[in-house]
Amino acid sequence: MNIGVVGAGTMGAGVAECLAQSGHQVIVVEPDADVVELARSRTRDSLRLAILLGRGGGPTPAEVAARVQWTGQMSDLAEATVVIECVPERIDLKARVFAELDRVCPPDALLASCTSGIPVDRLAANTTRPENVVGLHFMNPAPLKDMVEVVRGPRTSPQSLSRALALVESLNKTGIVVGDGPGFVLNRVLMLCIGEAAATVEAGLADPEAVDALFEGCLGHPMGPLRTADLIGLDNVHDTMTALRELTGDDHYDPPESLVALVEAGHLGRKTGQGFHDYG
Repeated sequence: MNIGVVGAGTMGAGVAECLAQSGHQVIVVEPDADVVELARSRTRDSLRLAILLGRGGGPTPAEVAARVQWTGQMSDLAEATVVIECVPERIDLKARVFAELDRVCPPDALLASCTSGIPVDRLAANTTRPENVVGLHFMNPAPLKDMVEVVRGPRTSPQSLSRALALVESLNKTGIVVGDGPGFVLNRVLMLCIGEAAATVEAGLADPEAVDALFEGCLGHPMGPLRTADLIGLDNVHDTMTALRELTGDDHYDPPESLVALVEAGHLGRKTGQGFHDYG
């Protein structure tokens, strides 16, 4: 199966790694050479981490890398059977990508979006084949998460949904099917939780360590909301909340001031070593 991934940021690199690790041939479209080099580095680190966590036993890092082709041209997806879009969470950008995919990909190609919360049907409207469009919401870090939120748009065909679920299963992950709408299930709830957690810090009720400790110790969450935000990437959280605010009109999705300040300062979470928490 020839699978394309559009975008080589943290999520795109992670999805490409999952695909290659499972034996798929992958073409990653990313025009920025610096982003490609960073993606290669992240993939090497991720594969080493998988071995340390006891998730090895599969192909070697060299074998995984050999299954990934990097290109700056969308036209190289002309023979892709599946394409997963992983560009930043901006409605206009994703709309342009889907219009271009509609132009270059085979008529029967499955077009999937890794969107965090933009309705699948809104993206499908930029194509002539809305029945072939589905949401595949991987969570970060994709190689270490065993579940995928599979979003069925109102025009997604049963055949496309079945193909999407089969692809997720081929990655040794479980797909959970949900309906279409801003934020779907995960981020409709999670972004509100992150926003309110940040608001409690801004109000002086607790510091980030205390907020997360309460969620972890009292509710049994493996990771509190602010550490989760740091892991996702605060720039990604900001983009997702901004999109949800635009899509829903709900002020509760306004990015909190502390989040905006961290993003403007370049403190994006784990990937930069500083976010709501300090990672040294």
